[in-house]
Amino acid sequence: MKFSIKKIISGTAMAMCALGALAADPIKIGSVLSVTGPAAFLGDPELKTLQMYVEDINKKGGVLGRQLELVHYDDGSDAGKANGFAKRLIDDDKVDVIVGGTTTGATMSMVPLVEKAQIPFISLAGAVVIVEPVKKWVFKTPHTDRMAAERVFDDMKKRGLTKVALLSETSGFGQSGKKETEAVAGKYGITLVANETYGPKDTDISPQLTKIRNTADVQAVFVFGLGQGPAIVTKNYKQLGITLPLYQSHGVASEEFIKLAGPAAEGVRLPAASLLIADKLAANDPQKPVVVGYTKAFNDKWKTDVSTFGGHAYDGLMLAVDAIKRAGGTDKAKVRDAIEATKGFIGTGGKVNMSATDHMGLDLSAFNMLEIKNSDWALVK
Repeated sequence: MKFSIKKIISGTAMAMCALGALAADPIKIGSVLSVTGPAAFLGDPELKTLQMYVEDINKKGGVLGRQLELVHYDDGSDAGKANGFAKRLIDDDKVDVIVGGTTTGATMSMVPLVEKAQIPFISLAGAVVIVEPVKKWVFKTPHTDRMAAERVFDDMKKRGLTKVALLSETSGFGQSGKKETEAVAGKYGITLVANETYGPKDTDISPQLTKIRNTADVQAVFVFGLGQGPAIVTKNYKQLGITLPLYQSHGVASEEFIKLAGPAAEGVRLPAASLLIADKLAANDPQKPVVVGYTKAFNDKWKTDVSTFGGHAYDGLMLAVDAIKRAGGTDKAKVRDAIEATKGFIGTGGKVNMSATDHMGLDLSAFNMLEIKNSDWALVK
């Protein structure tokens, strides 16, 4: 059999070109976010953050010599749509890793799909149910609802507040928060003397607040929700003339909440990450360079204030990128293992130390207690 030297050279060149094209294939970052709908003030800064840093990383040469490609969908704050988009990311877009959903409901609708497909998934939602029990392919960046309840109750205890009314949203985040709040109240000597709920699309929550106001012995109110609902609660609270201390969860840790609630937000306390008080951190705080850098980049790019929700997206993307680098590529099992092995990662949410039994990697020290004063965040000492 005779071989043509020309054909061999041609064939070799084609093979080398194919290998070169394969090596240059982009790393696909999939994302399903609530950019519109009731949870938009969470999803919008998340998308802006992912877009900004994917662009920045690509300008600097990408990851392992490959460009990043962000493939994202807006679920409109609808968990059912999140499930459909996750399926599209997996089956059609063939993404390498998923960062997002925005909400607990969206995240939990996506979990069965990513577990079956065995794709690393870093959620940006808050509920503890996302990572407890541990799911092999699922991780998260925000602090949990249980941590929020514990941080709030610790502050209440210091103020001598032990009789508390809980007002929670009927969303996945709100109901998980309700469950976790009820579970840890006794640990802090707190008695829930009232327990009311509201819907995420409710435009008036005065009836529930009136019931709370008329409850004997109540000393403080704790609201567990996200999006626009907690701002409506805060306005109604003021309108009804309730003067009891008002606490919110980390579901409102955004300048947008202050804007939506207006003067009624004055005096509200909530647990939040260091990102909201970047300029107030000590010079030697290991988080300071990260949160100051993110704040400046976001402000410069989008001409708007940062939120912890955008910070969650930053942490999710950077955890994924860091894991891909350590895995030496996009082999999904290796990337998953690398995420789980993350130690000492400094993000906007705190220092992250993952393990086989902890797919979030944050402890209570990552939460600050903040109070809104003069339409700004003040650190509660």
